[in-house]
Amino acid sequence: MRAFVLTAPGAYEVQDLPAPVAAPGEVVVDVERVGVCGTDMEFFTGAMAYLHQGHSSYPMRPGHEWAGRVAVVGDGVDPGWLGRRVMGDTMLGCGTCRRCLRGHPHVCEKRQEVGIRGGRPGALAEQLAVPASSLHALPDTVDAVLGALVEPGGNALRAARAAAPRPGDRALVLGPGTIGLLVALFLRAAGAEVHLMGATEGSLTFARSLGFAHVWSEDSVPDLPFDAVVDASNAAPLPARALGAVEPGGRLVYIGLAGEPSRIDTRALVLKDVTAVGVLSASPGLDATIRAYAAGTVDPRPLVAATVGLDEVGPVLAGERPPGGGPGPKIHVDPRPVHTRTVPPTRRE
Repeated sequence: MRAFVLTAPGAYEVQDLPAPVAAPGEVVVDVERVGVCGTDMEFFTGAMAYLHQGHSSYPMRPGHEWAGRVAVVGDGVDPGWLGRRVMGDTMLGCGTCRRCLRGHPHVCEKRQEVGIRGGRPGALAEQLAVPASSLHALPDTVDAVLGALVEPGGNALRAARAAAPRPGDRALVLGPGTIGLLVALFLRAAGAEVHLMGATEGSLTFARSLGFAHVWSEDSVPDLPFDAVVDASNAAPLPARALGAVEPGGRLVYIGLAGEPSRIDTRALVLKDVTAVGVLSASPGLDATIRAYAAGTVDPRPLVAATVGLDEVGPVLAGERPPGGGPGPKIHVDPRPVHTRTVPPTRRE
């Protein structure tokens, strides 16, 4: 199979590799769509913290926002998975530690992360092997485009739920990138009055195109009471700004990660009696995100600006926009060859 491989910071190859084998408890998926994430771009530049912490190393195959169809099942896997359309959880806990046993495998110290951590190859390839336990079935109304948006959507849904909006509440989202816009869509679906703050006119214009009327630059945010503030940015000063903007008794949600430490004044946190929540992973929100997409409660399709093949991934990771792409923040990859041969799914003997 063909796969995109990062060999060093800024260096990559599209390689011909042996097709993956379904180990006991695993399946092999024919990948149909993969989202390019900011994490993938940090691996491309070499800035990703896991590289410096020993959790990841080159060569590596990124890609953790994916959708596809199960082609092979390994020993011990229900054959009912064969041929099913699926997406998969990124976070793969060890299954035996205290955190896993308490229902928090996404923060397992020994976890693998598909395409990110622990040497688990990612989805920027024609095929992908993953544990069957990580699969989530996709209904017919959730196609490959939506399926590859479930993972970022799960993060955003968890952030929106942590904001705990009631109908009529006013919420401010800092950072109108993919995650910030998805958070805003989920908050709007919950009945909140959503405001977005961004740094570039292009991102603000795109947010308005999604029907958000309250879109502000950093110096034009109105002095309004915000019942919840979500920091979905990568700017180190904005966590403190979020705390300054939230109403006493309100809720702060931190889902963005800056490249350097962010600092907040915990005295303000206490004196405003604010609840602050951090969100790391989509894992607990995947099924609810699939249901929201299937029902049309949230439609993230406009966020996808373009879909490219494996040979165009390198320039995308380097920050280039595909020619003719739309204004959305997300780039998708279809790793399949232009001419594919339909092969019936099989069980590994």
